[in-house]
Amino acid sequence: MTDLESLLNDRLAAAFAAVAGEAVDPVVRRSQHADFQADGALPLARRLGRAPREIAADALGRADLADLVATAEISGPGFINLKLRDDALAGLLAAMSRDERLGVPTTAAPETVVIDYSAPNVAKEMHAGHLRTTVIGDAAARTLDWLGHDVRRANHVGDWGTPFGMLIEHLLDLGETDAAHDLSIGDLNAFYQSARMKFDADPAFAERSRQRVVALQSGDPATLRLWRLLVDESEKHCLAVYTKLGVTLTAEHFCGESYYNDMLAPVVDALDGLGLLRESDGALCVFPQGFTGRDGEPMPIIVRKRDGGYGYGATDLAAIRHRTQDLKATRLLYVVGSPQHQHLEMVFQTAREAGWLSEPARAVHVGFGQVLGADGKKLASRAGDAVMLMDLLDEAVARAAAIVENNPDLDADTRAEVARMVGIGAIKYVDLSSDRIKDYSFNWDRMLSFSGDTGAYLQYTYARINSIFRRGGVVPDRAAAVLLDSPAERALAMELLGFAAVVADAGATMQFHRLAGYLQGLAGAYTAFYDSCPVLKADGPVRASRLLLCDLTARVVAQGLDLLGIEAPERM
Repeated sequence: MTDLESLLNDRLAAAFAAVAGEAVDPVVRRSQHADFQADGALPLARRLGRAPREIAADALGRADLADLVATAEISGPGFINLKLRDDALAGLLAAMSRDERLGVPTTAAPETVVIDYSAPNVAKEMHAGHLRTTVIGDAAARTLDWLGHDVRRANHVGDWGTPFGMLIEHLLDLGETDAAHDLSIGDLNAFYQSARMKFDADPAFAERSRQRVVALQSGDPATLRLWRLLVDESEKHCLAVYTKLGVTLTAEHFCGESYYNDMLAPVVDALDGLGLLRESDGALCVFPQGFTGRDGEPMPIIVRKRDGGYGYGATDLAAIRHRTQDLKATRLLYVVGSPQHQHLEMVFQTAREAGWLSEPARAVHVGFGQVLGADGKKLASRAGDAVMLMDLLDEAVARAAAIVENNPDLDADTRAEVARMVGIGAIKYVDLSSDRIKDYSFNWDRMLSFSGDTGAYLQYTYARINSIFRRGGVVPDRAAAVLLDSPAERALAMELLGFAAVVADAGATMQFHRLAGYLQGLAGAYTAFYDSCPVLKADGPVRASRLLLCDLTARVVAQGLDLLGIEAPERM
């Protein structure tokens, strides 16, 4: 194990448990006053009726720390400050270097995890509003997959319901051949807007559209074929965006609302059989416990509408039932904007009351804020329309190309590839480096800077390390002895050994800004090391050790970026 925090936590937990006679969290964390600090004595004071400094001293006397800790001091009201032994750090780094997983173990308790993310609508282009769910969801999928869980990506596409009567009728009015041509060139939004305008202006068209919905929901073969044409063309557009964005969603992950259509009536029957359904204004609803409106009245989820159609709640409940009962998933992650929090919590509560979401299965809303423009308002085009996601990605790559175009060390093909990596990486990094629950502002100049808290800075750090190996014509010896003779080497070692803990945290909390922040701290420690510790000019064991530190840093940066879905170019 190379996770320092976990090592210390395990050993101190045993010591505190011996003092308290029960399990105790030693509250181990990094400290500005030492390498680590343990605060576990303070919350025990009242329970044990003893002074926290006395408890801390008792725990230290029982702790097995001799092989890890050089000095242990009690400070303040009862904090334990720990400075680690240099030889212990060196040994852990050596083990980390030999490990292809860089000291990050696969989980001891693998789960089937369903991640519901991206979820665009058929016959509409993906816009900037789809960015966060897609990027955050993909980071979640990558991280949990790498940690050893069975990850099921679920792209819950809006491909069913009332609008499709309108769209299919518009397709028929245009003529199937002409409509297919319009759709194939990617003008999905224009097609949808034309259908909407006709629906609003022409009562006869609106009536035909409503009848077409009935035919669609009844399984009419001709209507289903036309519906499939719309879905297929929309999926092509989405897949092109996913390829450009570099996410792991593929055609096999599309699992739209239509997938659950045959499950809706059984869901209604099951809820009715459990006594959870009530009629309200002609609709069948569930009223999950704990949710009331401003008037104090219970809040409903409409499961079946007055006209016999099904609400979104029915589809969401069918999805939970399928994921937990059929897929046997025990962790459901819904990467959906924060405004949907109440709806999702009501659905989760209903599923619990129905017995479809019971331990160990649990559902979590991975919420997020909005992408804002420079004016602090929702990101939009100059005309006030939604910014299309493909346009945003193309602009990012174009801007990155303008930055790298004059690099004489890169040929044209390499410059284009680097521009793609930097541009797309900038888009992802600014999203994932922000606390996901908060809004963030889109700023091209800041995003594409090669210094500061940016993806480009991390990519540059990786490329700079690789340039050392190229210049020296060397391959680092990953079995070399690690020497920590300078403060900068020791500081870099401490950062490297924090990787396992931060990956575990990201997998548990979906707070990817902490992983991004860790990588920035590592890059900063590497820069300080590089500035004060010559690598290629060093001799013998010192040179081998510093090359190993460079190699480890490059590997951790590349792996950390990969978990965020960001590529690391070897040249920039």
